[in-house]
Amino acid sequence: MSAYNVYETYLALRQHFTNPNYDYFRYSGKVKTNIDSFNKRRDRYFFEKLSRKKTEPEIINYFVSNFIESSDPSKMWVGELKTNGDENYLNWKTRTQSLSYRFKQELNILTEKHHLYEALFSENGSHSRIIKQYLGGKVSIETLVILEDLTSFMKKLNANDVVVSLVIHKVRKYRPFLSYDKEIFIQEIRSRL
Repeated sequence: MSAYNVYETYLALRQHFTNPNYDYFRYSGKVKTNIDSFNKRRDRYFFEKLSRKKTEPEIINYFVSNFIESSDPSKMWVGELKTNGDENYLNWKTRTQSLSYRFKQELNILTEKHHLYEALFSENGSHSRIIKQYLGGKVSIETLVILEDLTSFMKKLNANDVVVSLVIHKVRKYRPFLSYDKEIFIQEIRSRL
């Protein structure tokens, strides 16, 4: 990939994670930009460095891992990527390479004193246990994505709550980038019921 293509990928993924109407896959990662605007950027050397260091799939995963770690992807700038980008990417790789193990461990956290159903839903209007555990850093976004994909529990959450709506948005935008063997995870969920 050229440095300009890396920049284009960055912009497309930024759009994907910030704009509810833009889908990276639907638009094949295309965004409106031009080479002149890229050449005027002070940070173009960052994109050149990435183009030499990483393959195209690694570049996509690099940006995805950073957008899902950001509390507000619309405010994430290249300086953050320079500072925390490699660490976020390595943490993401670690989580995805041990996905099955982490999922089991995080299900243990969720079902320690509760049934899985009680962990996913809230009766009294407060945040559900899974949202609290995610916000507290004890449950990963990958576990949320897998549970949402297999149970559709987020349809029953209060989407009017600002915090919950941000989590729902992030999970839905991240879902197409996370691949896993559904059958293994279905069996793990069934063992908890």
